[in-house]
Amino acid sequence: MRNIENLEISKHETSNRIYEIKIKDQILEKLLFLFKKFNITALELKPFSRFTIAKSLDDLTNNQLSKLLNEILKDRNTGCFIIGPENLNSNIDDIFLTKLSTAIAYLVGNPNHDSMAGKFYARFQIKHEDKSDSYLRKAYSNMDLHTDGTYVKEITDWLLMTKIEEKNSSGGESVMLHLDDWEFCEKLSNDPIGRENFVWSSPKSKNIDYKVEHPVFSTDQDGRPIISYIDQFPEPQNMSQGNFLQKLSDALEGSKKKIVTKLPKGNSIVANNYFWLHGRKPFKENPHLFRELLRIRGSFFTNI
Repeated sequence: MRNIENLEISKHETSNRIYEIKIKDQILEKLLFLFKKFNITALELKPFSRFTIAKSLDDLTNNQLSKLLNEILKDRNTGCFIIGPENLNSNIDDIFLTKLSTAIAYLVGNPNHDSMAGKFYARFQIKHEDKSDSYLRKAYSNMDLHTDGTYVKEITDWLLMTKIEEKNSSGGESVMLHLDDWEFCEKLSNDPIGRENFVWSSPKSKNIDYKVEHPVFSTDQDGRPIISYIDQFPEPQNMSQGNFLQKLSDALEGSKKKIVTKLPKGNSIVANNYFWLHGRKPFKENPHLFRELLRIRGSFFTNI
C-alpha cells in the first residue's frame, strides 16, 4: 500500500477489506484556504469547479490520493475505505465537509444526478419523527442490506456517505457485507431466478418517473458474482420471484459475516456498489435524535 505524506493509511479495525485514511492537519489547513474560493452554489451550478477542488486535494498529496482511492475501490479484495479529518475543529463545518466530500468523489468518478435532491449530492436528516415513504429516514427501523442505484438508469459503480452531524444518538451503526464473505453467495447467485429480470420502481420522494428491469445477480468481467438489490423497491411478477426475494432477504439479514461499525462525524465511507452491501441498525429512541448525512453516488472515470 502507498505511503503518502500527511495521510495516515491503515486497515480498519473491523475488517481487513476496509481501509481507513486520516487526513492530517497539514493538508486540512491548506484545504480550508483553497476551498474558500468556491461557495456551495458555484459547486452546484458549475460542474468544472468540482474538478478544481478535487485537483486541489490531489495536488496536496503529489497526485497520489486519487491513485490510492481508485486502487482500493476497484480491488475485489477491498473495495471500501473510510476517510476523514484526523482532527475536527470549528472550521470543519458542514460547508467544508460538503466540499471535501465533493473533492473525494471527483477523484474516483463522475457523480450521478440525485433526483431526490435535484443536484449531484443529497443531504438528508434523520430525526425522532418521520413521515417519509422510505426506510432512509426511519430512525427506529432496521435498514436492511442493499446496494444503491437499483431503480435508476444511471450506472452506479460506487457510493459515498458522509456523516455531517450527529447529536443525541445511540445505535444507528453502519452495517456492511462483502459479497465474497457472504455464506449464501454461491447458492443464491447461481439460482436461475436471481438471473431473471426483475422490475424495480421507487416511491414518490425519489422523483423517478420510470421503472427499470435488471436481474439481482450478474457477473463481472472475470465471471465473479455482482449484485444489484434493495428490499423495498422490487416488484416481483410471480411466485418464484417473490419467494426468491424472501430467501435472499433472510440470507442477507441472517449473515454472520456482517461488519458493524460506527462512522465518526466528519468521515466518509466509500464503497464499490457491486460487491459491497450496506445498511443501518436502528437507533435507540430519543426525542432529540439528530443525524445529517450527505450522499454522492456515481460511475468510475473511463479514461484512467
